Amino acid sequence: MMSLSPVVRRKPDAVKMRITLSVNNPEVEEQDLRLVTLEVFPDMTLGALRSSIEAEGFPAPSQHLYHNGRLVTDDSKTLQELSITDGDMLALHIRDMRGSTGIPPAAREQQQPARAPAANPMSQDPEVIRLQILADPRLRSEAERVNPQLAAAIDNPQQFAQIFRSTADRQEEARRARMREIEALNNDEFNPEAQARIEEMIRQQGVMENLQNAMEYNPESFGRVHLLYCDVKVNGVKVKALVDSGAQATIMSPSCAEACNIMHLVDRRFAGVARGVGTANIIGRVHYTMLQIGSNHLPAAFTVMEGKSVDLLLGLDILKGHQATIDLARNKLIIQGEEVDFLGESDIPKETEDAVNQEPTVQGPGGTTIGARSGAVTAPSAPPAGASAPPQAAPSSAAAPPRPAAPGLPARAQPQPQAQPQQSFSENDISTLMGLGFSRQAAINALEATGGNVEYAAGLLFQN
Repeated sequence: MMSLSPVVRRKPDAVKMRITLSVNNPEVEEQDLRLVTLEVFPDMTLGALRSSIEAEGFPAPSQHLYHNGRLVTDDSKTLQELSITDGDMLALHIRDMRGSTGIPPAAREQQQPARAPAANPMSQDPEVIRLQILADPRLRSEAERVNPQLAAAIDNPQQFAQIFRSTADRQEEARRARMREIEALNNDEFNPEAQARIEEMIRQQGVMENLQNAMEYNPESFGRVHLLYCDVKVNGVKVKALVDSGAQATIMSPSCAEACNIMHLVDRRFAGVARGVGTANIIGRVHYTMLQIGSNHLPAAFTVMEGKSVDLLLGLDILKGHQATIDLARNKLIIQGEEVDFLGESDIPKETEDAVNQEPTVQGPGGTTIGARSGAVTAPSAPPAGASAPPQAAPSSAAAPPRPAAPGLPARAQPQPQAQPQQSFSENDISTLMGLGFSRQAAINALEATGGNVEYAAGLLFQN
C-alpha cells in the first residue's frame, strides 16, 4: 500500500540548497564509496530528506546520516535546525546487518539484485573526483587535512589516479575482509563467541562515534597539560619544584639533596619502599631544613626517594600546612599571602618533558603523532613526504574507518619508516582490528604502539 507524502507549498523565491551525500554501503561489492547530490530546502525535515534518499535506492530503515561527525536522528527537525547549509556534505552509512533487520543473509542476497543498482562508475573515476576537489575549495581544504598525499597530487592527474587507486584497493581488501567476518558471524548466530564478537563490534562503533564527538566538540582534551612548577630555594640553593596537591608528602631526589648539601642530614631509619603506580626506594628523611618560596622562609621536611625524575615535589604536607592556594585562573601559587608565578612551558625542566616524549606513539591524522598513554596529539615535525614521493611508496598501514568527516576521499596513506622489527601478535587480535575496516599493517602498527592491547589499538586507529 502506497502512502503519499504531504505536499509542502513554498514561495516561488524559496532558497534551494544543494547537499552532497557520501554513501558507504558495505553490502554492495562493486563499490565502496559513492557521491550523491540532492537539491533540498532549509525547511525540509530530516524525514523528508530520508524519503528523497530512498528514491535513490537506499531504504529508509537502513539509512544512518552523519553531519560533521555527529549522527542525526530526529526526523521532525528541519535541515535549518540541524545546521545543514548549502554545500554541506553528509555521510550516509547503509547498515543492513542481520541483527538490525532480521533478514537472513540468503534472503538479502536474493533481494539485492532487485534493488536499484548502487554502483556509480563515474563516482569511482579518479579524474571525476579530482575535478570535484579542484572545483570546490572546501573539498580541497578537507583533502589537505585528511589526505595530504592525495591533495599534493591534485594537479597531476596520473599521480592522483595512482594514489587514489592504490588506496581504494587497500580499502576494498579491508572491506571485503570485514564483510566476510560479518557474514560468518551471521551464519553462526547461536555461537557465544560470535555473539561476543558482534557485541565487541557494536561497542567499537560506539567508541568511534564518541571519539568523533570528542575531536569535534572537545579537541582540547587531546592536548598535553603541562605540570605546575615554581622556583624555590632549599638551603639557599635554587630548585625548580613541582607543585602536586595529590602527593601526601614532599619528596626530594638524592641528586637534589646532594646539590642542596643536606644529604648528610638524611635519617636512614625512615628507609623503606613506596608503593603506588610501581615502586620506589625511600632512602630516608630530612626532618628539618629551610624552604624559601618567594620571600617566605618556611620550615620543611623532605622524604628522599629514588626513582623520580623530579628534583623536588611539594606535597600536601607543605601546601596544607602553610595554607597554600593554587590559583589556576591566574597561574599563581599563593602561600601565606604572597603570590608566586608558576613557570612557563619553556622553563619546565627538560627531564620531565623527555619522560613524556618517550611515550609510545601511533600515527594520527595529517601526519600528527598520538601518545598511546596520554592521547596527546603532536604536530608533524616535517611536511608529509607524499608530496614528492611516488605513489608506490604509500604504505599498507592506511586505516579506512567510515569517517563522516572525510566523505568522498579514500583513507589517508601515511608515510612510514623503512622496515622495522615487528613483534608477533596473535592472528585473532589482528583479524579483530581488520574486521573494523583497517588494513593488516595498520593493525600490527597499532598493536605495537599499545603493547598488544586490542582495545587501545582500536581506539588509536579510530583517531586516524
